[in-house]
Amino acid sequence: MTVADIPEVLGSLERARGTGSLRVGEEGAIHIRRGRVTGAESRHAPGAGGHDPELAALLALFDAAYFLLGSDAEPVFTEEPAAAASPGITVATLVHEQRRRRGLLDAAWPDGAVDVAPVEPVRRVRRQRVILTGLQAEILLNADGTRTPAELARDLGRTAFACLLAVRGLAAASLLRTEAPEPEPARTGPPSPGPVPRPELPAEWAPADQDLLTRLRTALVELG
Repeated sequence: MTVADIPEVLGSLERARGTGSLRVGEEGAIHIRRGRVTGAESRHAPGAGGHDPELAALLALFDAAYFLLGSDAEPVFTEEPAAAASPGITVATLVHEQRRRRGLLDAAWPDGAVDVAPVEPVRRVRRQRVILTGLQAEILLNADGTRTPAELARDLGRTAFACLLAVRGLAAASLLRTEAPEPEPARTGPPSPGPVPRPELPAEWAPADQDLLTRLRTALVELG
């Protein structure tokens, strides 16, 4: 299985109007009703609290989907009765937001290992002046070297994505202990081509819900 298989399987279930759960290895599961995604949970995203129930469920769904859509675990679908009566979300909506989030996170710090590793502040700050956001300051004050960004998000009442973005910024500022990247091998041939463009979403998928994505992004800004 490859990373691309999970969105592809979801797209197939959307076209077949399947109802059940798509389990992604030991990572978590995506719940589907008549082809549309109604919920998701990931072991890396404990959920968002402190908000109205509808918004909390929406934030939790997209936080979990970020990890699940990028997993290389084998997805297994099981038919079962629907657990929710909500209209659900199209696969394209999830993929659009997952790609946007990955772009923001990689622009802040390109190593995704910090997303799931315990947050451990450095003992000495190398820079004389560092400007932190309020959330970054909260994370540094509460990080104890045992909790991941998602666990800190749960304890601080923040969304997992907001904490992921804050942690990547802290890593870029050399305020967290991170694994040293492996050196790149010496290149002897012609220069490598630029980054591979992301493929377009299949035309047969239901379109992304742009109104929902706008609402979600507004909520993330307000909560971050």
